[in-house]
Amino acid sequence: MGGLPVQQMRHDLPQTEGAGSRHGAVPSLSIGRVKTNPFHRTARTLPGLALTLSLALMSASTFPAIDSKAGKFYEDALTRYEKKDYPGAIVQLKSALQADRSMLPVHVLLGKTLMANGEVVAAEAAFTEALRLGVNRTEIAVPLARAVMAQGRQKEVVEQERFQLAGLSADTQVQMLLVRSSAFSDLGDMRSALKSVEDARAIDPSLPELWLAEVPIRIRAGQFTEALAVVAKARALNPASPEVHYQQASILHVQGDLPGAMAAYDKAIAAEPNYVEARVARAGLLLDLRRNDEAAKDVSALLARAPGEARGWYLASLLAEREGKQQAVKLNLRKVTDLLDPAPIDFMRYRPQILMLNGLAHYGLGEREKATPYLEAFQHTQPGSPVSKLLANIYMGQQNHDKAIEAIDQYLRAHPGDAQAMALLASAHMAKGRHARAANLMQEALRGKDAAELHTAYGLSLMGVGQSANALTELETAYKKDPGQTQAAFALVGIYLRSNQAPKALAVAKALVTRQPSNPSFHNLLALAKTGNRDTAGARASFEQAIALDPTLVTARINLARLEIADKKWERSKELLDGVLKADERNTEAMYEMAVMAERQSRPDDALRWLQKAFDVAGTKDMRSSLALVDLHMRQGRPAEALKVAQRLAANVPDDLAMLMALTRVQLANGDVQGAKNSLTTATRVANFDAPVQVEIALLQLAARNLSGAAYSLDKALSTKADYLPAQVLMAEVETKQGEFAKAEARIQQIIKKEPRLHIGYSLSGDLALARRQPQQAVEHYRRAFQAQPSSETLSRLYGSLVTVDPKAASEVAERWSKDHPGDLAVGRMLAEGHVRRGDLAAARTQFEKLRQLAPKDAGLVNDLANVLIRLKDPKAMEVAEQALAAAPNSAAVIDTAGWAALQAGKLDRALQLLRDARLRNPDSRETRYHLAAALVKSGRKAEAKEELDTALRGKVGFDGREDAESLLLTLK
Repeated sequence: MGGLPVQQMRHDLPQTEGAGSRHGAVPSLSIGRVKTNPFHRTARTLPGLALTLSLALMSASTFPAIDSKAGKFYEDALTRYEKKDYPGAIVQLKSALQADRSMLPVHVLLGKTLMANGEVVAAEAAFTEALRLGVNRTEIAVPLARAVMAQGRQKEVVEQERFQLAGLSADTQVQMLLVRSSAFSDLGDMRSALKSVEDARAIDPSLPELWLAEVPIRIRAGQFTEALAVVAKARALNPASPEVHYQQASILHVQGDLPGAMAAYDKAIAAEPNYVEARVARAGLLLDLRRNDEAAKDVSALLARAPGEARGWYLASLLAEREGKQQAVKLNLRKVTDLLDPAPIDFMRYRPQILMLNGLAHYGLGEREKATPYLEAFQHTQPGSPVSKLLANIYMGQQNHDKAIEAIDQYLRAHPGDAQAMALLASAHMAKGRHARAANLMQEALRGKDAAELHTAYGLSLMGVGQSANALTELETAYKKDPGQTQAAFALVGIYLRSNQAPKALAVAKALVTRQPSNPSFHNLLALAKTGNRDTAGARASFEQAIALDPTLVTARINLARLEIADKKWERSKELLDGVLKADERNTEAMYEMAVMAERQSRPDDALRWLQKAFDVAGTKDMRSSLALVDLHMRQGRPAEALKVAQRLAANVPDDLAMLMALTRVQLANGDVQGAKNSLTTATRVANFDAPVQVEIALLQLAARNLSGAAYSLDKALSTKADYLPAQVLMAEVETKQGEFAKAEARIQQIIKKEPRLHIGYSLSGDLALARRQPQQAVEHYRRAFQAQPSSETLSRLYGSLVTVDPKAASEVAERWSKDHPGDLAVGRMLAEGHVRRGDLAAARTQFEKLRQLAPKDAGLVNDLANVLIRLKDPKAMEVAEQALAAAPNSAAVIDTAGWAALQAGKLDRALQLLRDARLRNPDSRETRYHLAAALVKSGRKAEAKEELDTALRGKVGFDGREDAESLLLTLK
């Protein structure tokens, strides 16, 4: 036969003209009279899908000594990027990373450059690395989302918290809403896609692209009148826009107005000759109209501009077939497959045009096995399409073997109600993790036959979907009907132990051992039941018996080792664990217990080594070891390392509560407040109505400055435990901060009435008085709290309130306490900060230096001292700032201080490196933007400096250095 005509590349489908197709024949394209233009909106190039491994391996813990080469490479790359020399920019950026892998601006610019160069996977890696190193999400959320979408992972963009709007600037929200709209559209959720566009327009209705973004959504819904209306609105905003002409052409093309579409495509290309999408669409339309010579000119121009455009090569193959040039047909089709094959199937999932294009290209080359997955995936998106004829033709030549589930399904269609077959099918589904399906099958089977094995299977499937109570009923029924149902008995012991029914667990375990005394697993189970009944000696004997029956039984060895560690029998526990690891060097349970033993023996380095090894081997498959590694990093003062582990966990188990809590703490420790808020939103949902957990979440919400989130968590806690004091205290604090003073006061009085000897009620009263602008009353409340429970905490509140009404009395109170408690850093810091507020910088310096002797590794103290030295114009300021940076390399505030100190010391390269980094980590800091602008002016990048100053001075928000920033901006006008 000839070619395979295709009516539409996105929505309509190819139709065969005969039973077969000769090798080399191109499945041809009929481009006219289509519902959607066949060549709209696909990725332009796909050459860069190989991940640059070095990006994934980058990490930075501290800023190295400045390498001037890195800064020069970056500045040169920035210039090349602005000139669209992307390959050259990439080379320079990679050179910069070789010199200094910690430079955040390099990672950000590398991601943008890789995206511009079509290397989407590598771009994602660069952006992700930038985030990991501390870049603020606002800076790269949109390009990261585009990189993820370009790989076919649209669902992540609309579901993952890293792409949510909260915490993004208004401009960034607009762009993110457009990206989300496109993702929703690909996922078939047109209502959400349209809503996203409308939400973007609500922020800024003046942007033409926000109207044009609605066009593809309206086309997919067949709402052509509405589509034309929004194009008209976009045209009113920008009449010369080539995109307006292109979208107009798209609508006319879909409606079958081919002359009108051609005229609009002509206008788009006249306005922008390099407009790839318009050029592809017009070439397709010309082919459809049999205007081959004109189509050939467009295809030639297209491929000259975009040699990596697969659609262009497919159009070229159609032209070659029409000319009878079969060798050219094959060469052009091979170009298509060479370009598209490297792309992962997920990339194409939401691009049916690409799926079919590559499938048809392989089919035209006679490569039917290679064509199959693409055509199957296309058929999945377009069920019932004529592509099934191609697939049927391909299947005819294949030997497809029935799988177990398919075979049983077929059998059950002919023999419904066969209990044995249904139990087998349920087991197969459970093995694949389809517990709900298995439960439905067994429920149906039990209607026809009441058998113990069916109750067992049903109970096990219910356990898989989390219905423990119902599972217990079914398993008890199975065990009662037939005590020989060992699967049911085994499961029952576990349920009984988890539900604090240890005696029942012991009875069932003993029965199992009685029935099969030589079964080592049953002895191990009995030992666990004895442990649950606090029979340590009996448990040890049963574990030893299990090991004697089977020396290779790993679970018994590890369980016994746990018992020995608890009793500090180090030699025996090490012997047991060494034996496990000798037999299986990848056993992470044994590694975890080795770490536990090392920590209890005060060997932290060994503990870290074992936990890191467990994480390297298993990752999220062993959550206990992974979370222990996060905790150990945090305890030992390595928040950046903890973040690496926590982020890997979050990517694989996004709804695990323990992971979410750990991730939040790590994010806060690394200064990622927005990330912490996102994590806590998920944690609140997952924790349900567990009061203690919700209080813990609320505390973290307060640390993340999310009052509404904290209130929501506390409401959930108090809905189940109304008198829960921790929740009441936190709720009073939240209500005060939210300005709900009457509610807060009533709650505080209840707390004082219930716990009059505690300071907390009086302290909350003081907080409330301050919120009401009643400073004298606040002092009295705080004084009473201090009298009830004298401590640094209560003194801090009293001091803070006294400073505003009687500074001398405040200093006397603090100095008296500090004299009696010289090691109290909190009070000492209060005194130092008081000196700063009064402008007594010399006294502040003396106090901070005294505190530094008490806590030389406290980065905050060192950073405060550095700021005082900067204001004193002390030459040691940069040295001290660098010391603070070494202690807190991921703190945006500390990095800013070090950069500002470097600039004052005349170290421009170092200042630029640090201040660019700080700005990326905290773009909301107006002071940091001013500092960076000052450095940029000195480096000659005045346009970039003006942008930073314009942002810093937007509105009338005050910040340290605002007047200087305003003066600097005047010099750039």
